[in-house]
Amino acid sequence: MSPNKRGFKCLSVFLCVCLCLNVFVLSAAENHGQVIFGGVGVPGAVVTATQGDKKLKAITDVDGVYTFPDLADGTWSMQVEMSGFAPLKNDVAASASPMWDLKMMGLAELNAPVQAPPARTEVRAANTVAPVPPKNAPKPAPAKPNAQVAAAGAAPAAPPADAPATDEASSRAADGFLINGNSNNGASSPFALNPAFGNNRRGGRSLYNGNVALNIGNSSFNAQSFSLTGQNTQKPQTSQLTGSLNFGGPIKIPKLIPRNGPNFTVNYQGTRSRIGNTQTGLMPTDAQRAGNFSYLTTPIIDPSTGLAFPTNQIPLARFSPQALSLLALYPRPNFTNTGTSPYNYQIPIINITHSDSLSVRVGKGVGRKNQLNGQFSMQSNRQDNPNLLGFLDTNRSFGFNANATWRRTFTPRFYGTFGVTVSRQGITSVPFFASRTNISGNAGITGNNQEPLNWGPPSLGFTSGITGLNDGNSSVVHNQTTTFSFGSTWNHARHNFSFGADLTKLQTNNIGQTSPRGSFQFSGISTGSPSADFAGFLLGIPDTASIAYGNADKYLRAQNMDAYIDDDWRLSPSVSMRIGARWQYNSPYYEKYGRLVNLDVASGFTNVAPVIAYDPVGSLTGMHYPDSLVGTDKHGLMPKIGLAWRPIAGSSLLIRLGYDLNFDTSGYSYLAAQMDQQSPLSKSLRVSNSLATPLTLANGFIGSPTGNNDTFAVDPNFKLGNVQNWQLQVQKDLPFSLQMSVTYNGTKGTRAAQQFYPNTYPYGGVNPCPLCPSGFSYIASNGNSTREAGILQLRRRLRSGFTSTLTYTYAKAIDDAVLGGAGGGSVVAQNWLDLAGERGLSNFDQRHQLSLQVQYTTGLGLGGGNLLSGWRGLAFKEWTFATQVNAATGRPLSPIYNAPVSGAVGSLRPDYTGLPLYDVQGRFLNPLAYVAPPMGEYGNAGRDSITGPSSFSMSGTMARTFRMSDRMNLTFQLNASNLLNHVTYGTWITTLGSFQFGLPPAANQMRQVVANVRLSF
Repeated sequence: MSPNKRGFKCLSVFLCVCLCLNVFVLSAAENHGQVIFGGVGVPGAVVTATQGDKKLKAITDVDGVYTFPDLADGTWSMQVEMSGFAPLKNDVAASASPMWDLKMMGLAELNAPVQAPPARTEVRAANTVAPVPPKNAPKPAPAKPNAQVAAAGAAPAAPPADAPATDEASSRAADGFLINGNSNNGASSPFALNPAFGNNRRGGRSLYNGNVALNIGNSSFNAQSFSLTGQNTQKPQTSQLTGSLNFGGPIKIPKLIPRNGPNFTVNYQGTRSRIGNTQTGLMPTDAQRAGNFSYLTTPIIDPSTGLAFPTNQIPLARFSPQALSLLALYPRPNFTNTGTSPYNYQIPIINITHSDSLSVRVGKGVGRKNQLNGQFSMQSNRQDNPNLLGFLDTNRSFGFNANATWRRTFTPRFYGTFGVTVSRQGITSVPFFASRTNISGNAGITGNNQEPLNWGPPSLGFTSGITGLNDGNSSVVHNQTTTFSFGSTWNHARHNFSFGADLTKLQTNNIGQTSPRGSFQFSGISTGSPSADFAGFLLGIPDTASIAYGNADKYLRAQNMDAYIDDDWRLSPSVSMRIGARWQYNSPYYEKYGRLVNLDVASGFTNVAPVIAYDPVGSLTGMHYPDSLVGTDKHGLMPKIGLAWRPIAGSSLLIRLGYDLNFDTSGYSYLAAQMDQQSPLSKSLRVSNSLATPLTLANGFIGSPTGNNDTFAVDPNFKLGNVQNWQLQVQKDLPFSLQMSVTYNGTKGTRAAQQFYPNTYPYGGVNPCPLCPSGFSYIASNGNSTREAGILQLRRRLRSGFTSTLTYTYAKAIDDAVLGGAGGGSVVAQNWLDLAGERGLSNFDQRHQLSLQVQYTTGLGLGGGNLLSGWRGLAFKEWTFATQVNAATGRPLSPIYNAPVSGAVGSLRPDYTGLPLYDVQGRFLNPLAYVAPPMGEYGNAGRDSITGPSSFSMSGTMARTFRMSDRMNLTFQLNASNLLNHVTYGTWITTLGSFQFGLPPAANQMRQVVANVRLSF
């Protein structure tokens, strides 16, 4: 069964269970009822049930619901009384659930004298029979002042027999204070007073408050990671511990700071975690290490002769010394497998994280019109990140954030806030081999950086699915952001105006190299088949190579500015409008010393020449480039308008309309990161193996034959993308506390980024322009996108402790923006001369999405056991159970055909054969559905034409707060993710020629359980 079917089958079962639970909650109403007025529950009403000499009373809760748990069978005479309303009386069957609709009394009725009531009855729990006092009962002694109730829960003393008759409303009010031994003012209304029976008066409120909390998780309570191979890999011992402390109040220091000193809040949080997961890979087998590829049906070609090796056996004498040296870094398979099996290695991996954060906030009012606030926070993180090959990289970071604001109240309806914020973060990354072992130098690999900080192996990639050889790079990064802001609010007549402005300065100081050890890719082109890529590695002949290092220290700068105005305008009681506009300018990044390099491109990409920021005149076009080498865009005006309209007075029908325009504010950072390490200021190249550039492991980082060694260029007229959003929503209340809304969302994006390789052609074809420059990617902003979505939401308001929300979304998104891709999706256009052919589903497109949130709190409302007392009430009440279910169809993936294209691999797509694609031959995708395109042609498979695995998640929470005293509460919460322990996958491998084609690289996290305990005081 496919993941889509399994996920939705589990969802269907769960929805049925929730529906049955909901029906049970709504239908479990025997011996219950509700008192309403105008369709709204009335709290505090007294309900009296009489049958013969049995007489019971109950008080309605905040929803107007009353409970008689154990009424005997038969007919009961029931009477409902509430101050200010006419009493109601009727005969009701014990199994019925009546609805009492109160009628308000007129003024004359309220002022009319009331006859003395009959003999009073003690108000007890609803399941207790209250005896009627006999006529000749002795007169009770008068109660002493302030001692009518000896303790909470005691019945009030009866008045003297000769006492004057009180009005019945006062009698009911007195009875209304006693419900199951608990004090109740106004039947838990929002205006309830503090209880003050006997000696249980609440003491003075403390000036200080705080809480202490622990989040605890352990592998003993977690499910074992799912094994893709079926191997019983031992579950690693892991743990999660997060502790936090919050404390705040006024600062008072005798003789130094007076009693009206500033208020402070201190927060600390520390995390110590060992997160484990099972990782799977394909390691070279003993046969492959020995050069034995006899298991392959395709011949292994000797690149030096063009002939096949006999029996597909490579002689040991032909092995590359560099390959043998790098091969020693690979572990042996840890379970028996053949060379064609998708995996043969599986181990548990443990990532260790230590983090500490501290924040302090201080606030002080100065006079009646000024408020000063300051906040300082800092955070430290330490991470140990091992990989599948046993390399342990470390990451250390430390940062702080300081903020100060001044709020000035100019008039009661006009105030403004001035603020300044400074944040800084330093990140240090140290790879496993740094200053430890010079792998490249010892192996005889030349042309890469072999400084001690950059010691280690080059990166290796294999099309067939053999685990790549990778390790991190050494780097030290310091980011700093400084923001000055002003925001103001002015209330005038029916208008609520807000306006303000911000100025932000950005700094990114990076000391490190982009790719100091370089990268080799083996696609099997030189040896005749993608399955034979490892043979090319043993021979020491990569298909492509790339590298970028030099100019290690880079100091990037940028600044952002914005100004906005917004008006929340109440046109009438049924119409409100929100109109606003925002202007935002985000400057491109520039390097402090002008060390950015772009390419000055001649018309038609017939020639290119590097242009450097500190010498910004293009030698080919004569264009004068700005310091950022990218043009600025100062036309970032973003309007927005929203309308809310209630077309029928008194109706719950509500219509909302909205439109806004937004700009992408993050595009420039990617461009600067690509331009800060290029030739001639650095060594950078991307080349393919050819007669002009014969690549080997020993000497693979050689320049391009066209003379261009830069790997990146950007259109100097690049514009930030923008997106328009419009929305129409209709909302209506339904019976049974339900609310429904139907929404249409439309999105139109323009100026999306497109990336392509100029002067490229299909593998095996004829180069139409041998002298034209290649080996670099080019980014322009000519793409566009659309998305339309319909959303149906059904929400049940909180009633009787139960609330839920069900949301379904049907959407479709299309674009031709090919800067990035999801999963195995392509990141560069296949054919640079046909960018329109890249139009397809967006990599974030999900056709169907379903979300369900359910929450239930015990001891509330109809059927909730509100009147339970004693140990049953203590054990049952106030537990909150919540769950969230999310299910969606898969996101699109692109099939990939690895072939060298100007030094890049992975940009092409194969041909689709027309065979069934899904759930064939024990795989999620059929390997026979695609084939390599004919020589000299591009593949016809579309971008993002594969629907990836569906997603399904279910989380659960149970929590309760225990009131230990007036000032101290203890909250316990248990959280579980992937509650059903359902196996799901994030993506599938879509590279043609990979042994793992159509299989997932890993499974998502299985069930995890974390407990939280919080003490508030």
